[in-house]
Amino acid sequence: MLRALTITNFVIVDHLELDFESGFSALTGETGAGKSILIDALSLALGARADGNPVRVGQNKAKITAEFALNYLPSARQWLAESDLADDDVNICLFRRVIDTSGRSKAFINGSSVTLSQMRDLGQRLVDIHGQHEHQTLLRRDAQLALLDDFAANAAIRDTVSTAHAEWSQIANIRAARQQNEAAITREFEDLSWQIRELEKLNFTPARWEETLADQRRLANAASLIAAAEGAIDGLAESDNAVIGIIDALASELGVAAQTDAALRDIHGLMTTARVELSEAVSSLRHYLRKLEVDPAKLAERDGEISDVLELARKFRIEPSRIPEYLQQKRDRLASLGGGQSLDDLVVREQLAEAAYREVAKQLTKSRQKAAKTFSAQITAWLQELAMPGGLFAVEFVAREAGPSGLEGCEFQVAAHEGQTLGPLAKIASGGELSRVSLAIQMMASARGGVPTMIFDEVDAGIGGRVAEVVGRLLRGLGEKPGTKGEGRHQVLAVTHLPQVAACAEHQFQVTKGASDGVVTTNIVLLNKKARIEEIARMLGGMTITATTRKHAEEMLASAAKA
Repeated sequence: MLRALTITNFVIVDHLELDFESGFSALTGETGAGKSILIDALSLALGARADGNPVRVGQNKAKITAEFALNYLPSARQWLAESDLADDDVNICLFRRVIDTSGRSKAFINGSSVTLSQMRDLGQRLVDIHGQHEHQTLLRRDAQLALLDDFAANAAIRDTVSTAHAEWSQIANIRAARQQNEAAITREFEDLSWQIRELEKLNFTPARWEETLADQRRLANAASLIAAAEGAIDGLAESDNAVIGIIDALASELGVAAQTDAALRDIHGLMTTARVELSEAVSSLRHYLRKLEVDPAKLAERDGEISDVLELARKFRIEPSRIPEYLQQKRDRLASLGGGQSLDDLVVREQLAEAAYREVAKQLTKSRQKAAKTFSAQITAWLQELAMPGGLFAVEFVAREAGPSGLEGCEFQVAAHEGQTLGPLAKIASGGELSRVSLAIQMMASARGGVPTMIFDEVDAGIGGRVAEVVGRLLRGLGEKPGTKGEGRHQVLAVTHLPQVAACAEHQFQVTKGASDGVVTTNIVLLNKKARIEEIARMLGGMTITATTRKHAEEMLASAAKA
């Protein structure tokens, strides 16, 4: 549940600190006062992308902080723990977003820097926002199909269908290209196959190439390397004037002198260490000589390997180091042409891929058809609640060419009143009826979901009178529903211009806009009972508020409280 929201230097907001409760809260104010600013700010705090420059004029940064209680949200707590973002108090989560005038932003969850994607991922588990223009989107068939799939929880199987269609399409494209230019592709197959075989014979790797070059240099210079090693051994340990013997004698003399003067002991130690290290060098040289030999046959073998690599590199006009990359390019090209398979093999593969696609697509179709019955019945029930008695809602499926989203599209149909024939939503419903259908879908989705906080941004546009009162009572009822697993309560926040809706709220915030020293600012305050009467009276009567409108407002609040 959203507990607090702090907004600083955002659009026309100087600084706001708001606390929220569970249940139904209404946000009201005059047209143009900035009622939707709170929703926009919260959306940014939850990872939405900023449109334009949201920083208040004359300021450098906008800051938005949202605090959520997670007491009854084990999935959100688990997400935070798995992402190593949990706070010491596991039941609290703090979102923070900072945006500067250049559009750059920083995002934080519980004080740790995160990506906007992470913000959105967690935010979707906490808040469900319904915008004021969703009823326009509802007229698009692709949006209608997406709504039905969301209701049916078809995300996983729809992804499977999309993947299967992509695989089928890829094989079909390869087969079609092969069919169109069979002779040329056959020749290219042969050339690619030969080139790949020649390159694979080398068993070339950069590491092996460097090792071969080093081995060849060593074998080619074996005689001089042996002479150098033997000369070093002779000079250090085996000649009459061997270095180690001389150091031994000098160290012995210095050791005697060190017994007289302690200042010579460190120097004597250095000479002893030098003698030990030179002895180790002699040992290593003798070990080196045992492995080193003049081997013409092995040298010839290395020369041949190097010659093969250089010859093939010249043939393909590449540097030896690029052989692995070049080989992979040839393999990729061969795969794109069918991997060397015959046309008949490609046809069989295409048929199998199509069959696999259609199998999962049919499963998706069945899931949609089953969900459509429940979906239609629930929307129809909500329409009765929204003062459309006798109204009907149905989902009609339309077969279409196989695609990544399946074998069918769908069209929402409605009969606005009893006796009317079902017809396409876009053609049958008036503006007010369309708003009610959209609101029914949104409220049903929210009631079904496990998201504890639901926000409705002027979704009651296009309705009024008795229907507005019904909408207000439904929103209040939605806020009174128990939360996840029956614990806690839902939280509903609605931006509204209708007094009937506002009167049904348990809490009401008023948005006002004013100017000081030529600077326009928006302010939001929580209203007490007396202030609520004045605000609802304003919504009823406009500029002139009379005793009658105040009495009417008081009666509306009392009636809503008793319902």
